[in-house]
Amino acid sequence: MTQDSSATTVAAQTGLPFNADDVRQAATNIAGQVVRTPILYSQTLSKITGADIWLKFENQQFTAAYKERGALNALLQLNDEQRAKGVIAASAGNHSQGLSYHGTRLGVPVTIVMPRTTPTVKVMQTESVGGKVVLEGETFDEAYAHARKLEKELGLTFVHPFDDPVVAAGQGTVGLEMLDDVPELDTLVVPIGGGGLISGISTIAKSINPDIEIIGVQAKLYPSMFARIKGGDLPCGGDTLAEGIAVKAPGEITSQVIKELVDDILLVDEGALENAVSLLLQIEKTVVEGAGAAGLAAVLSHRERFAGRKIGLVLCGGNIDTRLLANVLLRDLARSGRLARLQITLQDRPGALFKVMHAFDQHNVNIIEIYHQRIFTTLPAKGLITDIECEARDRAQIDALIASLTSQGYTVREAELA
Repeated sequence: MTQDSSATTVAAQTGLPFNADDVRQAATNIAGQVVRTPILYSQTLSKITGADIWLKFENQQFTAAYKERGALNALLQLNDEQRAKGVIAASAGNHSQGLSYHGTRLGVPVTIVMPRTTPTVKVMQTESVGGKVVLEGETFDEAYAHARKLEKELGLTFVHPFDDPVVAAGQGTVGLEMLDDVPELDTLVVPIGGGGLISGISTIAKSINPDIEIIGVQAKLYPSMFARIKGGDLPCGGDTLAEGIAVKAPGEITSQVIKELVDDILLVDEGALENAVSLLLQIEKTVVEGAGAAGLAAVLSHRERFAGRKIGLVLCGGNIDTRLLANVLLRDLARSGRLARLQITLQDRPGALFKVMHAFDQHNVNIIEIYHQRIFTTLPAKGLITDIECEARDRAQIDALIASLTSQGYTVREAELA
C-alpha cells in the first residue's frame, strides 16, 4: 500500500515511535471486539457553526469511551506468561474500565490502582467489568508510583493509558474509521489529555491525506500539551468539566508525534465545554462527558477559523456523573436566559410580595422558588431581600420583566454565572 509505505518512511525519517502500518494492524487486531462506532453528519450543528460537522460517536463503545481500543490492542500483544500473571494500570477514568472489561473478557487478570480520593462510582464501574481496584495515595502521581511498584513486585505488565505506541496505535483506529467512512473530511478536531488519541489519529490521517488539518483541543485549566509544544510555563490545575483530559504531565512518546504531525492546539474555557455538552444532548440526543465535547467547544469558540471546513469531531467519551450533567444543563439554561435568579429589595409589609408577583404574571414568567432574607442583610429592620428563581421563554422576556420592576421603583439584581 503506497500510503502506508510512505508513512513508514516518514516515521523512520523523523524517528516517530509508530506509523500507519501499526494503526492498520491494530484495526485488524481489534476488529469485531470493539464497536465500530458510527460517524454521522449533523445538520443543525453545521448550521450553527458555519462548517460541515461530522460526529464520531465513541461514546457508544461498551464502556462509553474510545480507550477500549488501545487497551485491547495492548492486551492482544501479551505472551502466555504475561497473560497468566496479569496487567496493571494507574487510572481513575476510562482507561481503567476499558482495560478491565477486555482483560476480563480475555481471561487476563487486571489490577487498577486509583487514588483514595477517586469517586466511589468510578471504583464501582471498574469493579463491575472485572477489574481489581487498589486504592493508594491521595493523588494520581502517588497512585501511579504504587502501580509501578506493584508491577515489579508481582511481575505484572504495566499498560500505560496513553504513552505507549501500541496503545496509541489502537486509539488511531478511530481516525482510520472516520476517513474510511467520510474521506472528504479536511479537518479533524481531537481532544488532548496525555495525547494518545490524537497521536494515533494524526499518524493514520496524515498518511491517508497529508493535507488534512489536525487540531488538538485542551481545557484551558490543563494546557499541559499546549505548553509542551508551543513553549511556556502555564499554570495547570483546577476543577474542569473535562476531567478525562485533565493531565498535568503529557506523554513523552505522544508529544513527539504531536509536535511532528498536529497542526495546532486550541484551548477552551469551562463555559464553552458546558455549552457543548448541553448542545450535544439537546441537538444530537447524545450524552458526552466534558472531554467528549471539547472538539465542538473549540469549533464554537473559533468559528471564523473553521468556517466552511469539513470537520470530523471525536465524541471520545460519555461517562459523566448524572448530577453533574444536570448542573451543566441547568447552568446552560441560565446562560441562555431561560432560567434566572432575581434578587429584589422589598419593604417587609403585607402585600409587598403580591405586587411583585403581579409583574411576573403580566410578563408570563414562571416562578420556581422564592426565598426571603430578613436577617443577614444591611437593609433596615423593616426591609427584606427576596430571591426569586424563575424560568422564561428567552433572555428578552427576563429583560422585559426586570425593566418593568425597575420602572416601578424596585431594586433588582440578577445572579450571574462565571
